[in-house]
Amino acid sequence: MDETATPSRGVRPLPSRWARFAMVMAVIGPGIITANVDNDAGGIATYSQAGADFGYSLLWTLIPITAALILVQEMCARMGVATGKGLADLIRERFGVKATFYVMLALVLANLGNTVAEFIGVAESLEIFGISRFVSVPLVALLVWVLVVKGTARLVERIFLVACLFYVAYLVAGVLAHPDWHAVALGTLRPTLALNGPALTMVVTLVGTTIAPWMQFYLQSAIVEKGVQIEDYALSRLDVVFGCIVTDVVAFFIVLACGATIYKAGGHIESAKDAAVALAPLAGRWASTLFAFGLFNASLFAASILPLSTTYYVCEAFGWESGIDKRREDAPQFYVLYTAMIVIGAGLVLIPGLPLLKILLLSQTANGVLLPFILVFMLLLAGDERLMGKYRNGPILNAVSWATTAVLIALTLGMLWFTLRG
Repeated sequence: MDETATPSRGVRPLPSRWARFAMVMAVIGPGIITANVDNDAGGIATYSQAGADFGYSLLWTLIPITAALILVQEMCARMGVATGKGLADLIRERFGVKATFYVMLALVLANLGNTVAEFIGVAESLEIFGISRFVSVPLVALLVWVLVVKGTARLVERIFLVACLFYVAYLVAGVLAHPDWHAVALGTLRPTLALNGPALTMVVTLVGTTIAPWMQFYLQSAIVEKGVQIEDYALSRLDVVFGCIVTDVVAFFIVLACGATIYKAGGHIESAKDAAVALAPLAGRWASTLFAFGLFNASLFAASILPLSTTYYVCEAFGWESGIDKRREDAPQFYVLYTAMIVIGAGLVLIPGLPLLKILLLSQTANGVLLPFILVFMLLLAGDERLMGKYRNGPILNAVSWATTAVLIALTLGMLWFTLRG
């Protein structure tokens, strides 16, 4: 008898190729989606300005920024898998209701400002194609509301994963800009930094736009809702690392595209829309169109995720039912809060004369104030043996994490200093 024909008793046969693919798809998603949403309208504007004002000279900063993003996001993913609870839930249990209330209040206000930014991105990207914001913003608001309220968690996640694919538009736009690849390599591998206000401000803004407080809450909540088990954590970690790398590769090409064109031509921009328009005469119509399309995709994507992340962590913090798969009568607070974030965020963009820039500045300041607190909460939770068991931060990881957090806090304080001075 051929012993290889039949597996021996007690030996588990290897899963088929499709079974392995199903196992992977059951785990991946939250890390890729969370990281890519960070390339939203505000992020694209920041990366565009970095390229337009400094050329290729700040490309090297994306390497340590990516490492810090992976470190922070991996901790959140590990806490979600090990505890089965969201970050807001853990903060309430460990630090009390009062601290949680103030953190949640600040996060809601900051995310409302961020949501406004996403609808501004929708309006500006489609205005390039001649579509009025009074048409585009209400339609997009209705679309993202229907997607979450009427869809299932699996459907919504699949649509979000497909949206991630469209970020390739920025890679193509970067290539079409015909950069000097030798200069790009030098800017990436040879760290240089002018010790002046504008350069330092841009560096701390790059850090601030890449590692945002809301990301940590959304990632952990999404992993918990997906039901990722501890034995699948290796795949979940791969999902996080891959997502962080991909999102900063996209950021790299946005900086590169604007450095190869706008900076080279001696131009200046104030927004992502300015960058898309400026690319047309400098890099060609296709590069400009792809850049504008990328801005629309990113804004639409983030306009769905940011209100959803707010809804998740507020419901977790106060012990309310939450989740896309929950019925409206079972989770009324979840759906009411999500609807309110969409309506207010989109509505503010349509009010003539409203100081939108001031709203965005306040939301950025709130993010800056919050990030140090969130990072400290996370490190205390991730290092707690009673909570995390053998999955807690070890001594070396703990030391690296605290050192990274100290640097991020210093940069955040620097960002606040420059913002308030301006």
